[in-house]
Amino acid sequence: MASNDLQVEIRNRVGILTLNRPEKRNALTLEMDAAIVANLKEFARSTEVGAVVLTGAGKGFCAGGDVGAMKARHESGEENLEEQIDRLRERHEVPWLLNTIPKVTIAAVNGAAAGAGLGIALSCDLRIASDQARFTTAFANIGYTGDFGTTWQLTRLVGPAKAKELFFLPDVINAEEAYHAGLVNRLVPHDRLMEETMAVAERIASGPLLSYRYMKANINAALTSDFRSMLDREAETQRRAGMSEDHREGVAAFLEKRPPVYKGR
Repeated sequence: MASNDLQVEIRNRVGILTLNRPEKRNALTLEMDAAIVANLKEFARSTEVGAVVLTGAGKGFCAGGDVGAMKARHESGEENLEEQIDRLRERHEVPWLLNTIPKVTIAAVNGAAAGAGLGIALSCDLRIASDQARFTTAFANIGYTGDFGTTWQLTRLVGPAKAKELFFLPDVINAEEAYHAGLVNRLVPHDRLMEETMAVAERIASGPLLSYRYMKANINAALTSDFRSMLDREAETQRRAGMSEDHREGVAAFLEKRPPVYKGR
């Protein structure tokens, strides 16, 4: 699905989505959300895509929702409360898909990630941040409570006490603080952000994709499952992976002391 607000590219088996409203720090629009959802679904199905990178054009990653557009929409009276809730639930397909599609998703955070933009970054499997990146919940600044998965993700990444601090006191934290708090996996110089991100993405895209699919699903399930349930799940997915061509190739490469050549099946 094409959109002027979203650039889409596939490079070296990596699907790249670039939020493209630099003049608005890539604030989200309904059309942008719809395009992200459509392309994530396509990447999830595509045999040509092994990993997904999400980033922003210009100086910002994503400033969250477009506050001006939200104000105009609310004042228009075109939607009642229930319709507004339904619309936001539809938009929440963005963080849901980033978190659940069977491909590894990586946020290349090039600048400010605020509000819903923070939720999008946190919903990716990995976050690689420029040393110029900034992070804030921002919701309390305009009398909101949090959306796009920020409550769920922050509580699990930093714990309830720190999550409450970040929501109640929505100060902007820099990239180094975010890294030490566990919000960011890797911190890199700004001018090497996409080079470093693509190196990680291409490594994953050339790896055992079926294994990654099960790893991602298992870790997500572990957040809400008991130990016995996860042991049972691991038994099933381990043996499923053991039936794959990639497993046989990995074993052969190990014994022959050569790099494996995976096919993703």
